[in-house]
Amino acid sequence: MSVASDPRVTDRVHHELREWIFAGDLPAGARLSVPALAERFGVSRSPVREAIARLVHERLAREEPRRGAVVADVSINALIAIYEVREVLEGLATRLAVENAGRRLIRTLEDVLQEHGHAVAAGDATAASEADLTFHRLIREAAGNAEVVRMLDDVQTQVRLAMRTTLVTGGPRLAIADHRSIVAAMEAGDPAAAEEAARAHIARLRTVLAEQVAGPR
Repeated sequence: MSVASDPRVTDRVHHELREWIFAGDLPAGARLSVPALAERFGVSRSPVREAIARLVHERLAREEPRRGAVVADVSINALIAIYEVREVLEGLATRLAVENAGRRLIRTLEDVLQEHGHAVAAGDATAASEADLTFHRLIREAAGNAEVVRMLDDVQTQVRLAMRTTLVTGGPRLAIADHRSIVAAMEAGDPAAAEEAARAHIARLRTVLAEQVAGPR
């Protein structure tokens, strides 16, 4: 009879593996060997196996014949498809955030924008990326819709993975300008304008991806 692993151990292993993937320490295609990782973490194989199963469910890993689980990648075409969905969801989340959140959210978003600007000016790509992620997370959490949060969390996971497997960037300074437009519409209390600004932000990024696929004219 098998014995269930300690959920806390599984959570820790899963969290560490996610961070290694997002940091690029486990690159796309890297094999997730259960015995090797169990030895590395100093735990039994069961929590490692369960943690890897979670990664597969999150599409951060995939099963390959004769290799087992490997770190997944995201093609540019797949990322474009994700951004088509993201445009709609980010717009909806921003509209709902305007309708449900108060002035405290605006102040917090302005603080994040300031941090984002400082990070870009300093050339700190990691801090800039974290500020960008935080900005979008705060808005979707303020939407007050668990389904929107769940779907955007999944989208954000794929976007973070793609940041490690593609060289496409929409330009950090342009992202800050887009975010400022979103905050301005939110501050004005205009749900429709806020939704439009959020959708325009994601649409711009999607256009950058599509142009990369098309190549030079």
